[in-house]
Amino acid sequence: MADATVMEQIVSLCKRRGFVYPASEIYGGINGFWDYGPLGVQLKNNIRDWWWRSMVECPPIGPDGHPIDMVGIDTAIIQHPKTWVASGHVGGFSDPMVDCRESKQRYRADHLWVRKMQSDGKTWFFATAASGQAEAEAAFTEFFAQKKIPHRLRDGVHIRVWQALQLLTSDSPDVQHVPFMSLSVEDRDKTIGPDATKPGTLTEPRQFNLMLATKIGAVDPIEAHLRPETAQGIFLNFKNVLDTTRVKVPFGVAQIGKSFRNEVTPRNFIFRSREFEQMEMEWFCPPDDSAKWYEFWKAQRMAWWRSLGIAAEKLRFRDHTPDELSFYSKMTVDIEYQYPFTAPDFGELEGIAHRGEYDLTQHAKHSGLRLDYFDQELQLKLKEQGVPDEQVKARSRYVPNVIEPASGLTRAVLVLLCEAYTPDPSRPSQLYMKFKPRFAPVKLGIFPLVNKDGMPETAEKLYLDLRKDYVCEYDPKQAIGKRYARMDEIGTPYCVTIDGQTAQDQTVTMRHRDDCKQERIALDKVRSFLVDHLDAESRLSAGV
Repeated sequence: MADATVMEQIVSLCKRRGFVYPASEIYGGINGFWDYGPLGVQLKNNIRDWWWRSMVECPPIGPDGHPIDMVGIDTAIIQHPKTWVASGHVGGFSDPMVDCRESKQRYRADHLWVRKMQSDGKTWFFATAASGQAEAEAAFTEFFAQKKIPHRLRDGVHIRVWQALQLLTSDSPDVQHVPFMSLSVEDRDKTIGPDATKPGTLTEPRQFNLMLATKIGAVDPIEAHLRPETAQGIFLNFKNVLDTTRVKVPFGVAQIGKSFRNEVTPRNFIFRSREFEQMEMEWFCPPDDSAKWYEFWKAQRMAWWRSLGIAAEKLRFRDHTPDELSFYSKMTVDIEYQYPFTAPDFGELEGIAHRGEYDLTQHAKHSGLRLDYFDQELQLKLKEQGVPDEQVKARSRYVPNVIEPASGLTRAVLVLLCEAYTPDPSRPSQLYMKFKPRFAPVKLGIFPLVNKDGMPETAEKLYLDLRKDYVCEYDPKQAIGKRYARMDEIGTPYCVTIDGQTAQDQTVTMRHRDDCKQERIALDKVRSFLVDHLDAESRLSAGV
């Protein structure tokens, strides 16, 4: 069953300690938008930098035993309007939407599940917002556990509905969970919405475009859109990259940046929001080699997520079924993570899509420019094999196929927050955040035990020396136990305390976050300790 309590505690911690805040909170917030606080932005940047290092600065070793070709790019958030016509977003980037006339809430129709049940000779339909049957069943079980029906339902519901609600956790064979979209119009009119008190308040589904519109120009402005993905900017620059760099097919172009989607139902904290950051890469390869590269990137991307410290049993592959594939995709697989709000099921973390030649072909068609590729090495290879000239000519000029690993940076932040969250009743903080040191927002806390006897001066001198190489925090206030508790809650792997003994023998107390172990080490050995523990951990993580 999904654990709403854990998720609530994580969200509370994020607000209390400065990881994530609701955007525009002083004005009541704005649904689907979030601000990243001092610790959140540091965590996000640490993940971002590791992705960039692993993909662009030190890219993987290819199947031939040599490093692959990879370059980075940073394209505009607003592109020419024709971009989104060519990509298919104008015509097809939409979700079916359902409104509730009573609650004024809006839901994705394909994310509405209905509990259909028989009660007292009558059929009842109760809807919940869920992305799958398992999530729907868990939501109903949790929502109506022990018959604790909320007041908003109890106060205005007809007595027969109330009787039916009391049976919602029934194991009766008459109980079914079905998608809202599969119901007849008549049965939809009998359905009680997720936030409603009476049936018949849900509208018929209608298409809702997910792109956020804007205007360009002060006089006679034209309509444009904030990009819903970073990928199209890469495709538009395919020829520019070939002409200005030394890469040749196969090669990749990577990008990290903001994207925007006017999600119908933003939910689950920062899991699904309207403004988010993506880490995307487009791998351009010969059509004949595309299957090989698809498998290569599946393995590489799973290994990268493992390098963040995520437990293997909480990650899995899930192949898209034919009916859920995007129209351009030959095959797609998701890397999924077991979030607290999906457990025991999994939710999407990254998609790896075989996009074929769709994108370059579409942009060539709409722009009038050729975006194919002449593969001289393949031409020579085919000639050596004795392939007829006509076949050599046809096969050596082609539109590259594209393999696209695409993940959300902000979703990666959520995963590390969930993975690091570790309850521990034995600690004053009752928990600690078990980040791998590479990703911890703060690497070292530096504390004088008390604000006297030269301890603050020694502690500050150590801080001024180490801050040049490590993200440290100097904190001279509160009892030492409270300072340790705060460091546990923000995931700081080590704390060093200058105390009365330091002046006598020049030693300090080094505290380890994970087991609360404390040891005395020489003051002048603190830097080498960090080299051995923090830098060594980073070097080990580099083997992706």
